[in-house]
Amino acid sequence: MRLPPLPTITEIIKLYRLSAKAQLSQNFLLDMNLTDKMVRCAGDLSDKFACEVGCGPGSLTRSILHAGVKQVVGVEKDHRFIPSLELLANASNGRFIVKHDDILKFDIEAAFPLVQKRAWEDDSQLCLIGNLPFNVSIPLLLQWLRAMPIRHGPFSFGRSTMTLTFQKEVAERITAPPNHSQRSRLSVMVQHLCDVKWVFDLPSSVFVPRPKVNAAVLHFVPLVVPVLDVPFDILEIVVKSVFNFRRKIISKGARLLFPESPDLVSNLFSMSDINPQLRAQQLTLEQWGRLCTAYAQLRKDLM
Repeated sequence: MRLPPLPTITEIIKLYRLSAKAQLSQNFLLDMNLTDKMVRCAGDLSDKFACEVGCGPGSLTRSILHAGVKQVVGVEKDHRFIPSLELLANASNGRFIVKHDDILKFDIEAAFPLVQKRAWEDDSQLCLIGNLPFNVSIPLLLQWLRAMPIRHGPFSFGRSTMTLTFQKEVAERITAPPNHSQRSRLSVMVQHLCDVKWVFDLPSSVFVPRPKVNAAVLHFVPLVVPVLDVPFDILEIVVKSVFNFRRKIISKGARLLFPESPDLVSNLFSMSDINPQLRAQQLTLEQWGRLCTAYAQLRKDLM
């Protein structure tokens, strides 16, 4: 499954005169030891298909191919990288397909006609992997979280795993438990739907060019059954409103849920049996579930 002899990534960068663009938050991960490690964290890929986000010069792509994946579709927005990626595609014997597209608009379901659609309880043949540009990481994660409960996009094939890089501060917000200073709306929404693990750190020194912040690799496995029995859109509305005043008591943010009926805020907390003097970081997932259930009922009563 090894690739034929190819120019090194450093040679590719020089040959095609490639450079990172700050406005696209591009930071290359060129050390193949690290890209190999990242791929290993994605699990056994020998019977899998992969969608790579933001291939850049192709170092992570090569690691994915070396892992024996059946096929990888790479989605790259920057046209400057397409010629060098096509060189890799031509050498891959059909195992690498490069798409010049924006991942936020890309139809992943249509890109993988050979992937079997499996029951949600079974492992998916598809995995999502990428060294994400920092400016796209949160919008993309939110998009995929919204797709998960409705089995859309990459999750139309089943519980597709995700192995992705994030700015370290964002990774802390995603993985933070209750009562942690970094607990956020991302923590609640991700942990409601996924088992998420912090697999390893990526200091800024390993990127080219070197960013001002460190990063981390996270691995997500969608849960067979979400933690909370609430619609995801309701959860997103509630956590976004309550965390809007993250350093204030939760009753302040809850007022945003009822802008025309502020008197309902007290009903919200009495129905959910939650102390309105708590702060958002203190709430457990179970408490968020009660808050969402009460909000959904109150909203229904207003209609």
